[in-house]
Amino acid sequence: MKFEEMNLDPRLLKAVQQLGYEEATTIQERAIPLIKEGKDVVGQSATGSGKTAAFGLPLLEKIHVGQGLQMIVLTPTRELCVQVADTIGTLGRFLNVRIAKVYGGVGMGPQVDALQTADIMVGTPGRVLDHLRQGTLNLTHAHLVVLDEADKMFEMGFIEDVEQILDYAPKQRQTLLFSATMSDAVMHLVEKHQHHPVNIKTETYVDRSLLKQVYYNVNQREKFSLLVHLLKNKTSGMALVFCATRDQADSVSRNLKFNGIKVMAIHGGLSQNKREFALKQLREENIDVLVATDVAARGLDIKNVTSVFNYDLPKTSEEYIHRIGRTARAGSSGEAVSLLSERDYENFARVEKDRSLNIKEEPLPEFEKVRFVREEEHRGGRFGGHSHFGQRGPHQGVATSAYGRNGNQGPRREGGEHHGGQGGFHHGPREGGDHRGGQGFHGHSGNPRRSRSMTRD
Repeated sequence: MKFEEMNLDPRLLKAVQQLGYEEATTIQERAIPLIKEGKDVVGQSATGSGKTAAFGLPLLEKIHVGQGLQMIVLTPTRELCVQVADTIGTLGRFLNVRIAKVYGGVGMGPQVDALQTADIMVGTPGRVLDHLRQGTLNLTHAHLVVLDEADKMFEMGFIEDVEQILDYAPKQRQTLLFSATMSDAVMHLVEKHQHHPVNIKTETYVDRSLLKQVYYNVNQREKFSLLVHLLKNKTSGMALVFCATRDQADSVSRNLKFNGIKVMAIHGGLSQNKREFALKQLREENIDVLVATDVAARGLDIKNVTSVFNYDLPKTSEEYIHRIGRTARAGSSGEAVSLLSERDYENFARVEKDRSLNIKEEPLPEFEKVRFVREEEHRGGRFGGHSHFGQRGPHQGVATSAYGRNGNQGPRREGGEHHGGQGGFHHGPREGGDHRGGQGFHGHSGNPRRSRSMTRD
């Protein structure tokens, strides 16, 4: 169906046409009419299906500019918050809507100012709840509510925050929920907070004709060397490399850079500016490889990716499909490559249970063995200098660093930090946090270095 056949506000249609879009995607074709009618909707669709426009276009028609905050969108990560807000802003450019972006890791002052005049707010649950508790956000007239990437929000531990935010919103409202998977937690929220929702599920299968899926069985000690070989000799265009933890993403990115590859990492432990800079470098093709964790990359619109590498295998077929769905888009071909060592076998077995996938083993090529420099080697002079560790605490990673001996638990919201004491044992932050303790690791120069925990993104 063409957008011009969907009876959209002419100003919205003008914005869509300027973006070069003519045909609606499946989720847009099915969701837009229902949302225009005021229905609650539960939408399941694959990455890159255009769901932001699917809810953005019909909800923008319901906004009365200048009459207070009327619409809120909750997202799991800061990057997705910025992306969704920018997309809605682009679609609503001729309506002159005002949008506030609310997420952690930055000061609240500018957000408070933006909320005073906003028609729409896009935010992450932790920071949104902070504003509500401090009285700097009023949802009295927010009769349009969207929960985007709901399964990922709940996986990150935000379900209680989301429920509390919904309690602040008007009882009489239109609630839309979009989720790649329908977990028990998501179904609970649907049953409790939506009114007779209409379910829309689009196909999430992988187009085998466009996407080649392969795996290599490799010794763990040689996995990185194989990755370097494939990136340098078998990969054209931009590549995404998925790792399981922040530390792994940093280490892989740093070592790829040592081997002459233009690369950046993105994960929840980076500042917002660094995360946005990494995405900007990829989109402008200043780098060839982005190393990411699942949370940081979830829902991001990254175009022209020709190859996806699973350096660490995901735990489910749903996450696997979500990862590999970032290539072979818009009729272009792509390749998904999984690097399997013994520790990946259990996860790979779960992924292979999805019979719609067709992952074939490739014989190991001949490749040069390269050194993988560990974090402690890098900080101690990389290839040689003297280094020593402080006392190891009960948390994984180097337990303590030179930030003081008697710190307290830091905030648990996005961008939070822990300034801990000797041993550095605190529960890690939810999103974008660091874990800091007492005295610990020193490099060759004797300067204190910050430790990193092995918490997942």
